[in-house]
Amino acid sequence: MTIETMTTKILDWAMTSGAKLVIGIILIVIGFKVINKLARKFVVFSEKRNIDMTLVKFTKSFIGISLKGLLVLVIAGGYWDLELSGLAAIVASAGVAIGLALQGSLSNFAGGFIILLLRPFKVGDYIQTGQFEGAVEQIGVFYTTLTTVDNKVVLIPNGTLSNGSLINYSTKDTRRVDLIFSAGYECDILKVRSVLKEIVAKNKLVLDYPEPFVGLFEQGPNSLNFAVRVWVNTPDYWTVYFDLLEQVKIKFDEENISIPYPQMDLHVKQILK
Repeated sequence: MTIETMTTKILDWAMTSGAKLVIGIILIVIGFKVINKLARKFVVFSEKRNIDMTLVKFTKSFIGISLKGLLVLVIAGGYWDLELSGLAAIVASAGVAIGLALQGSLSNFAGGFIILLLRPFKVGDYIQTGQFEGAVEQIGVFYTTLTTVDNKVVLIPNGTLSNGSLINYSTKDTRRVDLIFSAGYECDILKVRSVLKEIVAKNKLVLDYPEPFVGLFEQGPNSLNFAVRVWVNTPDYWTVYFDLLEQVKIKFDEENISIPYPQMDLHVKQILK
């Protein structure tokens, strides 16, 4: 085969099949952008109609993947004239291997539907699962996206979430703040309890019902430990938690209530010869 013949064949391929290949890729890229734009408009439309964002974002993810897959099949079969029947036969013959390879993905896919059906959590909830915790940003087809308190993004497989244990901190409207405060044995128990009750009563975010509890919790090795248990609205949990810690320290200093710390007494014996 001469160089001229090879050049002619390459030019013929570039003018026919090559051009169709490039145009097909361009159509796929444009189609993907259009699908993404329509998906964003769907989310905006749903927000205006106050539709549940958990369902909206899952639907967006599912439809987006489905439309993109359909677009690729249409371009490959309708425009590139690929023999999809032959490809289907190959896929069918390798079904066992493909099934094993996609086992994790299929589990995540099914897990997404289980989460959507049972609703153990929804978009916006703050959850903890395993070593990860954060606010649910999106429940996708295969993965759920969490945003941590320090703005990190964590992707957790839906199969793991649907089959594992998790804590949902946002399900209930109220939560209980549990704190332990220590005072020295020389302190007046009634005075310490009175001071703690005063601090709790002044905090406007603490709910009146259920009634706050303040009492002696334990006579520890080095201190008297008082339990403070108050109920708050869920969004106010950390605000009340840190505010009580700060106010107790300030008030204990004003009232000369000692806050003990672990101590060790060392006795040295002199042996006389």
